[in-house]
Amino acid sequence: MDFLLHHMLRTSAEQFPEKEALVHGEERLTYSHVSSRVAGLALGLRNAGLNRGDRVGILLDPGVAQAISIYGVSQAGGVFVPINSVLFPDQVSHIARDCGISALIVSRLRFEAISRILPGINSLRFLVIVGDTKSVDADLPIHSFEALTAQRATCWQDRGIEKDLSAILYTSGSTGKPKGVMLSHANLIAGATIVSTYLEIASSDRILAVLPFTFDAGLNQLTTAFQQGATLVLINWVFARQIVEVLVKEHITGLAGVPTVWSLLAQPNSSLQKYSPPVRYITNTGGAMPQDVLRALREALPKTSIFLMYGLTEAFRSTYLPPEELDRRPASMGRSIPNTEILVLNEQGQICRPGEVGELVHRGPTVSMGYWGKPEATDQVLRPNPMLPAGIGDIERVCYSGDLVKTDEDGFLYYVGRRDAMIKCSGFRISPTEVEEVVFQSGQVRHAAAIGIPDAILGQAVKVFVIPRDGNPIDQSSLITFCQDRMPRYMVPRAIEVLDELPKTSSGKIDYPSLRRREGL
Repeated sequence: MDFLLHHMLRTSAEQFPEKEALVHGEERLTYSHVSSRVAGLALGLRNAGLNRGDRVGILLDPGVAQAISIYGVSQAGGVFVPINSVLFPDQVSHIARDCGISALIVSRLRFEAISRILPGINSLRFLVIVGDTKSVDADLPIHSFEALTAQRATCWQDRGIEKDLSAILYTSGSTGKPKGVMLSHANLIAGATIVSTYLEIASSDRILAVLPFTFDAGLNQLTTAFQQGATLVLINWVFARQIVEVLVKEHITGLAGVPTVWSLLAQPNSSLQKYSPPVRYITNTGGAMPQDVLRALREALPKTSIFLMYGLTEAFRSTYLPPEELDRRPASMGRSIPNTEILVLNEQGQICRPGEVGELVHRGPTVSMGYWGKPEATDQVLRPNPMLPAGIGDIERVCYSGDLVKTDEDGFLYYVGRRDAMIKCSGFRISPTEVEEVVFQSGQVRHAAAIGIPDAILGQAVKVFVIPRDGNPIDQSSLITFCQDRMPRYMVPRAIEVLDELPKTSSGKIDYPSLRRREGL
């Protein structure tokens, strides 16, 4: 019975011991090899003092070590916290301190970049270094990843049940710093089962992972592959043609992406149309796919099934559009995924009629456990099921997405917009407040307000309205450079506009809708 995340790997290793499980460049590991290394890491983490429920940060570039770390932490009884390697040290520090990590698995290169923040993480008890551990300067016990994974672990006894916390994925909301979404083992297994069902993923599939495991859709590539005994091919890519080369070389059958990825692959210089690799399916999430990009992909991949999907970290996947509906409803988000009910509710909590705009509310086994350490924020998003009688509805929580949608007469969903001011760029959710704080730290501005503006490739780009400090002129070039030095590329403002004053609401808050109307949105 597979009820913990690492059980899926154990089962596939028993069924397909000599089958390729992970591929990264020239590195190829069978299921038996992966399972053995995961068990060795789990044993090493326990021997190092990891307790059930302890959080373990994983700060690694995409690769075999990252996948092994996720499952090794799970088997050790810990909670894995994947940290995107593009984040800056202060952002890494926020995640580590917010959830109180006990251990950090980090590459030697990333360790050098973040070593200055480690003393401020009071909960941190030990490090696991991937790569050379010689001359690593840290006032903490240090363990070699390679040495731990080479151990043999026998007579393993699991700790935990499916309701236990398995992972914390950090995602931005409309205000403040990123919050940690708590996912149970049951959440992750249900997500893998559901997606494998409608994508018909089988052990014969070879899935290319281009999305980071810090992103719920990226993590799902790993969990579905291991659950079904498929092969997961990892890639570190810069140019779209590199993705195409791997699609051809590795005989890839499945690929998930966000609009940014598909926009790049749709360009003539990607060579996608030239090679037309026989991919069985592709999926899109993280924002609407532009119609011209969709047309280009259908021309380049005429035999490929294209699934348009919608989801949110707090509830994983919510909807998908079957490929046979593309011609009739190319702009639709589709219908609910299996074993899930999607409600569209108005302000009074009533079901909306077709064409009436309401909030998408998700009910099902992938609804998360809420935000780490933030019960009030959790209660805003996860609420009692309003469709069930009092006393029963209070027991089950559903997820209020904050996304405004509508349905057609056949029940297919269409995205309308956000209820709040959140920005979505390249599949990443961005808090306006987080951008504004960095801009303010430059010392050039008195006030700042960030909004999302349309971008054909990114979905949205960041624009910031600023008021100069003390009436001094703003050097926009140096302000952009300041931001580039302190935040990932997808968060850096694309445009800056100087105003005399920011529009305010009657309560004195920044009037973000007014700024969006200024942009014609």
